[in-house]
Amino acid sequence: MYMFSVQLALIQRQMILMSDKSSKIFGIDLGTTYSSIAYVDDYGKAVVINNSDNIPVTPSVVFFDGDDIVVGEVAKESSKLYPSEVVSFIKRAMGEADYFFEYDSKTYRAEEISSYIIKKVVQDAENTVGEKISDLVITCPAYFGINEREATRKAGEIAGYTVRQIINEPTAAAIAYGLAESHDERVVLVYDLGGGTFDITLIEIKPESISVICTGGDHNLGGKDWDDRIVAYLAQEFQDKTGSKEDILEDPDTCQDLLLIAEKSKKILTQRQKTPVAITHGGEKIKIEFEREKFEEITTALTERTIAFTKEMLIEASNKGYSDFDEIILVGGATRMPQITSRVEQEFNMKPKVFDPDGAVAKGAAIYGWKLSINDDLIRRVEKKTGKSIDQTKEGVGLVSLNGEVSEEIVSETAKEMSEELGYAMPAIEGSMVKISDVTSKSFGIVVKNVKLEEHVFNLILKNTAVPVKATKDFYTAVDNQDTVLIRIMENDTNEQTAPLDDSENIGTAVFTLPQGLPKDSKILIYFDMNSEGRLQITAEEMTDSRTVEVTIETKSVIQGEELQIAKERSQSLIVH
Repeated sequence: MYMFSVQLALIQRQMILMSDKSSKIFGIDLGTTYSSIAYVDDYGKAVVINNSDNIPVTPSVVFFDGDDIVVGEVAKESSKLYPSEVVSFIKRAMGEADYFFEYDSKTYRAEEISSYIIKKVVQDAENTVGEKISDLVITCPAYFGINEREATRKAGEIAGYTVRQIINEPTAAAIAYGLAESHDERVVLVYDLGGGTFDITLIEIKPESISVICTGGDHNLGGKDWDDRIVAYLAQEFQDKTGSKEDILEDPDTCQDLLLIAEKSKKILTQRQKTPVAITHGGEKIKIEFEREKFEEITTALTERTIAFTKEMLIEASNKGYSDFDEIILVGGATRMPQITSRVEQEFNMKPKVFDPDGAVAKGAAIYGWKLSINDDLIRRVEKKTGKSIDQTKEGVGLVSLNGEVSEEIVSETAKEMSEELGYAMPAIEGSMVKISDVTSKSFGIVVKNVKLEEHVFNLILKNTAVPVKATKDFYTAVDNQDTVLIRIMENDTNEQTAPLDDSENIGTAVFTLPQGLPKDSKILIYFDMNSEGRLQITAEEMTDSRTVEVTIETKSVIQGEELQIAKERSQSLIVH
């Protein structure tokens, strides 16, 4: 076993007799097309909880039905009859400043709509497990930037829950894989193709750690795009067979009908070579046989995009000293398509393992939450024993990260007492120490001017740098008697230290007031501090007067202030069906 030191201990009942049921932290896979929730049960097993329809996944679809909010299968089915009242694929709008959905003279941001999905899966889980859920670990695509991650956290908060951590989907899948499979140390390629996002991640798993080496992908590439290609093909077939020049996709009802047909056909073609399809529009109806060969032909470019992203990521991994890997695991519902398995095997001459496509991410998030729960209890006990307050904001809080605040002997003694009192096996407590480290999915810097006074971005933190990470750089004022410095924090996809301004996104700004009379070229230090979750804190310090300014990234792209409060109040006053 290479995720925790002793796997068998994890499945012993006496090890997981949680002393406080309310301390459980549940894991949510907040997906583009489907969402799910999981927890670690009393036997130490990560379990996906069925929803009210007794199935493990809930469509990430929201139907505004008068005063009611309906989420899931009913909402999805209603999209055909009420396309303007139904919201699908909201995950793709997370972190977008200009996204708004209007209904009944009210405006909804992506975070609030996503909160209804979270609320639905949590409510169903509470009814199944018979206990109140308060704390969550929520996953997001590895390729999400700061805005999207913060929007995901806000969605959980709007729903009324404490979001303990946002973790990357492939990292969560690797945690679940590490728990389920017993191997020596491994470097694993995680190919994660979901309904709306694609992540490709190289991860090294050892008994004492799980470490992300590199990640790449596209949060606008997923199973939905395969569906869209089917829809376009069916619309063209209708034109060819009827002789009509009308674009039937301009009709919302017909378009929605074709989307449902496309998803159903895709699933059938996973098992069969062909499927009959009927297309109805404007009183005319045609029937065709849709073959898997044609499906793979019209979607080849999409499959090749995933391979191209994989190759790009592997080049970066090679530059970090990882030129090979031991296994490929496929996660995400869209990896069920036969063309994915065959193309990946063809490219890398290695048969990939399809690992729990629908459940791996939620289970990994639940295991991470379970790890946090044990840590919480351990830290409380250490604090009580020593009278010292342990700083729980430190990265990777756990036995291995108390950083000298208390002795190892005290920690070991406390862990032993915890094991004896609660029935945890010591390997389980040691398992909570396993270090899980990720990398940045973007580069982060500030706007500066060169000697020609041309603006560009200077990156202090580069893409695929292990987090947590701190970086500092000296910059200088441009003119004599400069009054202020405008600090523009930028995010981009380059691996270079400098990046064009046009290729970067502004994620935050701050105005730094300077002392009077400063000469040109006065030094200003900029500090970047990014935690393991990908949250960024910036500090600027003027060295002459020791004046500082701290910047916490809060952009207009993410709901905040009065708008956030309204969303919270609205969420708490309604029941999601």
